Amino acid sequence: MATKTISGIDAASVRFKALADPNRLRILAMLKNPACCALDLDKGMCACDIESQLKLSQPTISHHMRILRESGLVEAEKIGPWMWYRRNEKALRELADLINQRV
Repeated sequence: MATKTISGIDAASVRFKALADPNRLRILAMLKNPACCALDLDKGMCACDIESQLKLSQPTISHHMRILRESGLVEAEKIGPWMWYRRNEKALRELADLINQRV
């Protein structure tokens, strides 16, 4: 699914499944206003900061981030040895628009 493009109702379904976990909702909230070790917050938030703030193990954080990335709600970039994450605001807006149109 990582290379396959999804859209419309199918994308919404995948995204709602990603949002069904409280830790993933917490991660999205943290990424909205990142508090991290970075001086340049445009990069997003480092995985190590997400791990320390949620008090979850690195494998657990990786699992949640994979689901958020595959759903398209989060974008990731490797900078040096670290993974940096930021919200995909366009995807989140599209999901909100879909809710407003269909419900």
